[in-house]
Amino acid sequence: MRTIDCRGLSCPQPLLMFTEAHKKDSETPMDVLVDNPASMENVSRAARKKGWKVEAVSCEDMGSGVVRLELRK
Repeated sequence: MRTIDCRGLSCPQPLLMFTEAHKKDSETPMDVLVDNPASMENVSRAARKKGWKVEAVSCEDMGSGVVRLELRK
C-alpha cells in the first residue's frame, strides 16, 4: 500500500504525482490524500481510465475537506 499526500497542492500537481506513481507500479493499491474538489475529480477520473476502482472517503480527523481516494485494482 502506498500513500500519496497531495494536501495543499492544486492541480495539476496531484494528477502528476498519481501518474508518476502509476508508472512506477501499476498494481500496488494506493491512497491519495487530496483537499480540494478539482484534485479529487481529476485524480479519480485518471485512475478510473487506468483501470482502478476509486472510493472517496472523508477524513475529518485530518482536517476540513480532506478526502482519501482509495485506489484498488
